Amino acid sequence: MSSPPGRTRAQARAWVRDAVTRPGRRILGLTGPPGAGKSTLAAALCADAQDQRAGSAVIVGMDAWHLAHSVLVERGLAERKGAPDTFDPAGYADTLARIARQRDEPIWVPEFRREIEDAVAGAVEVLPEHRLVITEGNYLLLPGAGWRRAHAQLDACWYVDVDQQVRLRRLADRHRAYGRAPTEAEHRARVIDEANAVLVATYRSRADAVVAAG
Repeated sequence: MSSPPGRTRAQARAWVRDAVTRPGRRILGLTGPPGAGKSTLAAALCADAQDQRAGSAVIVGMDAWHLAHSVLVERGLAERKGAPDTFDPAGYADTLARIARQRDEPIWVPEFRREIEDAVAGAVEVLPEHRLVITEGNYLLLPGAGWRRAHAQLDACWYVDVDQQVRLRRLADRHRAYGRAPTEAEHRARVIDEANAVLVATYRSRADAVVAAG
């Protein structure tokens, strides 16, 4: 299968500007391996949209559909947190479908908080006037039933790419910032996160475009 076309940051910003000035709602997915810069790009594009049209965009992160940490501990999955089977993809897909058909009422969605390693319910308000909803996460291109239904709600899905060594350094820094010892942080980045990264890269060709992270 051929590689998706590249999209520059300027082209990505132009797509966002177009999305928030035309009628209707568009849902943009940003995917890629752990540490690629998805959240950073989502925030930058959301800010671009707000500059173009105040109140026009909101971010809905896939990580909010992690299973609760207590559930992962109970099932012996805590050390694998972040792998596909530690999420609720059907619940994520159902929420995106609800967002796609939203008309009048606000929709409250959860938000993942890294400082507590868990999601907080009802933390993000999606309003009918949000022209652009940006959702970002590792597994938007996976073939499982829930992931496929989630992907079906997207108007576009971009793969966020970055140099591998930069990505690994970011991941290790992130893990240290949230309290892991240096050795544990490196292990998490290069073993656990990297296994997920290899899986994500397998489905890169399904993306509509590839965007280089800044």
